Order: sequence, then C-alpha cells, then structure tokens
Amino acid sequence: MKIAIDGPAGAGKSTVAQRVAKRLGMLYVDTGAMYRAATLTALTRGCSIEDEQCLRDLLDTIDLTLEIHDGMQRVYVDGEDVTEAIRSLEVTRRVSTVAAHPLVREKLVDMQRRIASRKNVVMDGRDIGTSVLPDAELKVFLTASIEERARRRLQELEQKGVKAEYGELLRDIEERDRKDSEREIAPLKQAKDAVLVDTTGCSIDEVVDRIVCLHREKIGERT
Repeated sequence: MKIAIDGPAGAGKSTVAQRVAKRLGMLYVDTGAMYRAATLTALTRGCSIEDEQCLRDLLDTIDLTLEIHDGMQRVYVDGEDVTEAIRSLEVTRRVSTVAAHPLVREKLVDMQRRIASRKNVVMDGRDIGTSVLPDAELKVFLTASIEERARRRLQELEQKGVKAEYGELLRDIEERDRKDSEREIAPLKQAKDAVLVDTTGCSIDEVVDRIVCLHREKIGERT
C-alpha cells in the first residue's frame, strides 16, 4: 500500500504524514528531508548548488539514510544525524534550487521508489503522486493559505529559539511556491486523482483523521 501526500511548503505534510504512518503501521518517508540533506551537504562541503554534476557526484559518494527512532524520523549523512541542521533557514532558502536539477531528482527518486517497492509507505513531498509514485493507491494534496503557512513556520522557528520575521517568511514561502511550481522537472501540482485537503484552521488530528478515513475507504474498495 502506498499513500502519497503532496503540497506546498508549510502545509503540514511532514507532521501529518508521520502521524498517519504511525496510525496505520506504515513506514514514513519524508522525501523533502532527502533534498534538504543533499542541500546541507553541498553547502558544507563546498559544492555549488548551481552545479548539477557536482551535486550528483556528491550524492554518489555519501550515505544518506532515513531511520525511525521513538516514532520520529531521523536523517543521517555518513552516520551523522543532520535532522535538525537540514531545517535551517539557509537550507530552506536553497533547497528548491537543488531539487530542480534533473540529475539530483533522478538519484533521489530512484532511492524513494526502491523504498516503496519493499514496504507499505506514507511518502510526502512535492511530486509524489504525479511523478515518484504515480501508482499510489491513495493520493492526497494538502494545502493551506500562505498566511497560515507563514504563521506555522514562524511558530516552529520560535519554538526552536530561532528569531525570524513573519513578513520575511511570507516572502520566502511565496518564492519557494513559485520555484516549485515553475520548475521544468516534476513541478508542484495536484495529481488528477488526488483528494484536496485544505488544512487552514484545522488541527493536525483533524487532518490525520481525514486521511485515515480516506485510507479505510480505499481498503474497502480493494476488498
């Protein structure tokens, strides 16, 4: 069983997908974390995020793994836990550039498909339902107003003790939406057979319950 959850930055994909996976006893795969890990590695190892071949060569030399500890996903690069580091503002502002490179996507999408071929997965990202797992049994497109997404990001950063301004975050999200939607390879868009779920004003539990219900409906259709 494959559940694909797509949507723009700040729509709540990672949190919702992780909880859905836990409720259903499935493996959670955060594809965005993989692109963030690639971006962080490039920034720390002197590889230009504009140099597609350098990025691809870099991915061929590192060990990028996702693991679940105490119900939470951790991201490792060559054995180092980079789970927190990949959420920095610097990485956030550059990850769309890295994700737009075809050779980078080719490498990471292959990894993602191999994971999904072996396990029941809940996978979230920008193009899971349209490109990575077009055969997913359940596809969900999460969205929320841009103002809501900026407020969520601000709250997340403040909880980590990171200072940020709402207006700046709003502009960052607008720019990221533009880059993700306009990129040539696998742009952000809702799959034709995806269920649209607007999370504006909704609690995480409400959204999770909605997706679990959709999953049950799909299981009923299959039986």
